[in-house]
Amino acid sequence: MITPDLSSVHLQQLLPALVDIVLVLDKHSTVLEVTVFGKDLQRLNLSGLKGRSIKDIVSHDSQEKFAMVMASLGKADAPLWRHLNFSPAPGQDLPLQVSLLSQGKDGTVWLFGRDLSGVSQMQSRLVEAHQSMERDFLRLRHMEARYRLLFESVADPMMVVDVAQRRVMEANNAAQLVFKDINRKLPGVDVVQLFDPAKREALEQLLVQAQTSGRMESGRVRYLKAERDCNLHVSVFVQEGGPQFLLRLQALSAQQTSHTEAPVIDWFHHALDQAPVGFVVADRLGTVLASNPEFCSMVGVSSHAMLVNKSLEEWLARGGVDLGVLLTNLRQSRTLRSFATDLRSMVGVLIPVDITAVTLNGEDPTYGFFFHEIAGARSREATPASSGGMADSVAQLSQLVGRMPMKEIVGETSTMIERMCIQAALALTQNNRASAAEMLGLSRQSLYVKLHRYGMVAEGESE
Repeated sequence: MITPDLSSVHLQQLLPALVDIVLVLDKHSTVLEVTVFGKDLQRLNLSGLKGRSIKDIVSHDSQEKFAMVMASLGKADAPLWRHLNFSPAPGQDLPLQVSLLSQGKDGTVWLFGRDLSGVSQMQSRLVEAHQSMERDFLRLRHMEARYRLLFESVADPMMVVDVAQRRVMEANNAAQLVFKDINRKLPGVDVVQLFDPAKREALEQLLVQAQTSGRMESGRVRYLKAERDCNLHVSVFVQEGGPQFLLRLQALSAQQTSHTEAPVIDWFHHALDQAPVGFVVADRLGTVLASNPEFCSMVGVSSHAMLVNKSLEEWLARGGVDLGVLLTNLRQSRTLRSFATDLRSMVGVLIPVDITAVTLNGEDPTYGFFFHEIAGARSREATPASSGGMADSVAQLSQLVGRMPMKEIVGETSTMIERMCIQAALALTQNNRASAAEMLGLSRQSLYVKLHRYGMVAEGESE
């Protein structure tokens, strides 16, 4: 290769493109000149290296390599570039890729360096990332070992099923013994084929409910060759491959599986699920514990999971007033018949209903509510006096008490109707005047004034 002679001007223009720093050393390895081209190196203020011995600047781990580079100067087999670490100041590391050139008979040496700080930082981050991955992988292996131990040690049969294909992905030893011979593995089998054909529709509904609600759903199924039903608990979780079911089978107690009671329980479950009236089970505070599909349809929700742990008053037209009257009557008499009110659906539509309620047996007090939609109630509300005679109007008005304020019911009617409304409200609230006043849309003072006006309080009775 033929190269032209370069002037000092051209050399000064070429060096910044090739190297980041140039050091001129004398025959005693003392720095005579320092020229810095790299922007990152210019921040280090390396001009203070002038007059110092290069041996004091080279890091301890690079001293031997530097001596070998100095010894190979002028030899044909001398390496062109070597990686050396420098310490210009205490606590400061400067990795450079250097090449040395001997110039002149006076022993002057030119040291050309390329900054490797960016590469060094990248290597450090790569090492840290690799160590972090190793730690995460170790934690993952420990978690998987604990999961495997727990999964296999559970006495109940458990399976992991793919949501899309309904195929078993994993099964513990208990499930393997229940469903298959120990030598035939469950993974890959269609989970529906493991259950009794008569119960497969119930199984499919249970899987769909769990996938829709995101909660654990439970139901009764029967696997192949089994003599009795068992409880199946279905949960949904998401892994890298997508959503998956966790199925756990649990044997029913002897009381639940007795030959005399099991058919009766099935009949009652089927009757409540298919009943044309809404049914809700609530605790002593009115929190919904269970409901049937008809009630879900009445209030406009897609599944029972949207009602659980919510207060029943959210769906009653007068909220806490109606719920308070219902719970008070149930605590006092254990049953309630023909309580007229309105249900408020998700979209705000009011549905006239007649409520019957009963106290259920158990350690904690729970109540069962039956909601029967009143057919044609809206037309009667629109024309309360359409029937002939005052008696029919009074009967219709008494059915409206509790579904709208008294001002809208009474309007400009006679004193007799106003008295009748007050009597009906007191009867519904078991003579609780505060609740009666709230039901009628009156203040307590106004109610007491009307009670005195109609002689409905005993002499000497105070507010």
